Amino acid sequence: MGLLEFFGIQNKRKIKMREVLENGAVIIDVRSKEEFSQGHVKGSVNMPLPGIAGQINKIHKMNAPVVLCCASGMRSGSATSILKGAGIECYNGGSWMNLNN
Repeated sequence: MGLLEFFGIQNKRKIKMREVLENGAVIIDVRSKEEFSQGHVKGSVNMPLPGIAGQINKIHKMNAPVVLCCASGMRSGSATSILKGAGIECYNGGSWMNLNN
């Protein structure tokens, strides 16, 4: 059992992600195109982190909350900060593999 699980944080996070996704959130995978092509969450959109700031208008037009993911949660954390700064409701979903469960 990990530290986050011990304190119940991991379970709360999974429940929140599930709730957000069930309410129509869009999953944006910020890994490279090559990484995305090797596996991704079904229905997710690939927008690599280096270009995410240039996609803000497109993301606004999705008119839905956004869950960001990557390989480990580091790049999706950076993308979450960028999008929150632009007024977009978004969440760091961490690893795409966790969202795929």
